[in-house]
Amino acid sequence: MKKIKILFVLVMSGLFPSCEFLDVVPDNVATLDHAFVDYTSVRKYLATCYSYIPNHGSVYGNPAHMGGDELWMHFPVTYFGSTNCWNIARNEQNVNSPLVNTWDGGNSGTSLFQGIRDCNIFLSRVDEVKDMEDFEKERMKGEVLFLKGYFHFLLMKHYGPIPLMKENLPVSATPEEVKVFRASIDEVGEYVLELFDQAIVQLNGYDEVTTLELGRISRTTVLAMKAKVLVTLASPMFNGNTEFSLTDKNGKQLFPQEFDPEKWVKAKDACKAAIDSIEMFTPIELYYFADARAMSDSTRVKMNIRNSVSEQWNGELIWGNSGGSASEIQRMAQARIDPNNVINEAVRSNIAPPLRIAEMFYTEHGVPISEDKEWDYENRFKLRQAEHDDRYYIETGYKTVGLHFDREPRFYASLGFDGGVWYGQGRMDDDETWVLKGKKGQPASRQGSGLYSATGYWPKKLVFFENEIRDGQGYNLRQYPFPVIRLADLYLLYAEALNESKAAPDGEVYDWIDRVRARAGLKGVVESWTQYAKNPNKVTEKAGMREIIQQERLIELAFEGQRFWDLRRWKRAGEFMNKPIKGWHIDERDAEAYYVPRVLFAPTFNRRDYLWPIKQSAIVQNTNLVQNPGW
Repeated sequence: MKKIKILFVLVMSGLFPSCEFLDVVPDNVATLDHAFVDYTSVRKYLATCYSYIPNHGSVYGNPAHMGGDELWMHFPVTYFGSTNCWNIARNEQNVNSPLVNTWDGGNSGTSLFQGIRDCNIFLSRVDEVKDMEDFEKERMKGEVLFLKGYFHFLLMKHYGPIPLMKENLPVSATPEEVKVFRASIDEVGEYVLELFDQAIVQLNGYDEVTTLELGRISRTTVLAMKAKVLVTLASPMFNGNTEFSLTDKNGKQLFPQEFDPEKWVKAKDACKAAIDSIEMFTPIELYYFADARAMSDSTRVKMNIRNSVSEQWNGELIWGNSGGSASEIQRMAQARIDPNNVINEAVRSNIAPPLRIAEMFYTEHGVPISEDKEWDYENRFKLRQAEHDDRYYIETGYKTVGLHFDREPRFYASLGFDGGVWYGQGRMDDDETWVLKGKKGQPASRQGSGLYSATGYWPKKLVFFENEIRDGQGYNLRQYPFPVIRLADLYLLYAEALNESKAAPDGEVYDWIDRVRARAGLKGVVESWTQYAKNPNKVTEKAGMREIIQQERLIELAFEGQRFWDLRRWKRAGEFMNKPIKGWHIDERDAEAYYVPRVLFAPTFNRRDYLWPIKQSAIVQNTNLVQNPGW
């Protein structure tokens, strides 16, 4: 299906000075009156509401990239901007000056409460505009209702229970009225869903944006994000989490202490509603690389995976952040693969997946490396020489570790590694591709004090294949809106919700995960486990299927900012973040010395790290607030 794709330009004009949450200083009335005087002005104010959407593609401002265990860097840091996000992973979060502070703003965080405040102003004033049709006002209201709910949802993911900002406090508010309480998780969730439901009604008929509008919120966006909110609320972090028994000053319990299975049923229904709407009203579908150029089936499958993320406004995208285009992250992910153009600071090559991420992907049989009865897990770090049959993944004759052989297509599409084939970047002939060489003295090895991968891996998936490394300092790149949610994500959310809402997995559960696996060149989950897994019955058990679905999400959505939050909502972050971050000995010339795992950092993750701390000064100023557990 052909999709009309035109850019919606959001004018990010800051109409107001920054304010602290619940600032009761009177608004600049003249400025507000001017902001809602005509159609042009109100569009600018709409853009202001949009401007609070975090830059999902930023390694500097989105903690989901560098704040966990999915990407790492060398230390001390050079050739890098703010390290606030990475410092979270390095155990430097604190209460006095919280990192990526989205409550008050600061340390690479923007105050989302201020964003909610501006949304409230918009909703209360937009009807005053004279030169707008009612349908235009209703559409804009729908967008802002969604943004208001989305900002509440983001704050909940960071802080758990939060105050609800349904309306802005009037200037006449008393000091006691300003001292708001935190709402419970269930109350926050209900309010977010209420706003989303209102937005769905307001955006009726706008299932897909068209003509100069890509980047605007559509009804499809809201339906998909409603599904994600409900899956989050049904997950262990927010559903019967007795480890977080947090009460406010009145003794009110803020975390639901009893597991409610009905939350998974609601999540399942919301996922299905979003999928049904997509199938009925939009051309959104799983991406398959349709370029007519000659290439092997192996390369084409890899391009299915890479371009589902990095092809600009591709047909799988449900919501892409047009204000968070992937420019800098591509420079940081791009390996130096051209031996004739090694010293190029435009290619920074300095964000690196740890060894555990390389081990996370399946074997070619579509099961985990530790579970495949035909894959040599115990000897995965032993050297092996690539043969001609490996040529689309590893250079023929190259010596590398067994870990890099006989893996699923997503491994080769997502990761660059020493000896690995890298399609694109100026070489589009399938028989003449780049080969990444990362040992000391080779093109991708350490250059200067900061232009290198600390682990010996590169997140190739984030780099659009037509970007071209040029002579000197040139790097021609094509930006793309960073995916907030795409169809594969929604399918896997649906599979998860189905599994959790049933007594045991069945064909319906398998169907939705298999759709994603088929695009990745894998057999169905039942066939793969039955033929190759040490425990073939795992797919028939609810707990076993839960583990399979979770790993499928971690693989399919690698480097897209999903792992950070998924591990938290599953309450599995401690399982991963208390293990050392490892990579190869990147300063060695010989394969025998290079391919020895080394520890880069030993992180710690405690219960308190599941949630951000509220800044201590806010706790002092508002005595009705309670601090998050452990801070």
